[in-house]
Amino acid sequence: MIEDDCVENGVPLPNVNSRILAMVIEYCNKHAAASAAVGGTSSDNTAATSGEQDLESSDAKFIEAVDWNTLCEIILAANYLAIQGLLDLSSQRVAEIIKDETVEQVRKRFNIQNDFTPEEEAKVREENQWTFE
Repeated sequence: MIEDDCVENGVPLPNVNSRILAMVIEYCNKHAAASAAVGGTSSDNTAATSGEQDLESSDAKFIEAVDWNTLCEIILAANYLAIQGLLDLSSQRVAEIIKDETVEQVRKRFNIQNDFTPEEEAKVREENQWTFE
């Protein structure tokens, strides 16, 4: 009965396509299972720590395996669905990717137009030389 009602009334997710939703559900299922496993163990801290390390390793493999466009879609979905852990994980991955890129590379990656004239840009670079070292 409940399943029929869900199909009829559906939950609209206009900002999340089915492929990304499947990935989000995979992430959530792993975290729910890990949370249940930690909650079901005794006060043995070693088991909890091992489970956390396994989950971190699984998260790293999950997020490193996606391409740039998928990563951006995951960020949008995590934000839209208010899944803070996934939003943090995916945002951290973006930071790792762009940390060694030049300003021009970041602009190109995010499709950001340079609104400085060459003279203005030279002045800003001169005033903030320490950031380019």
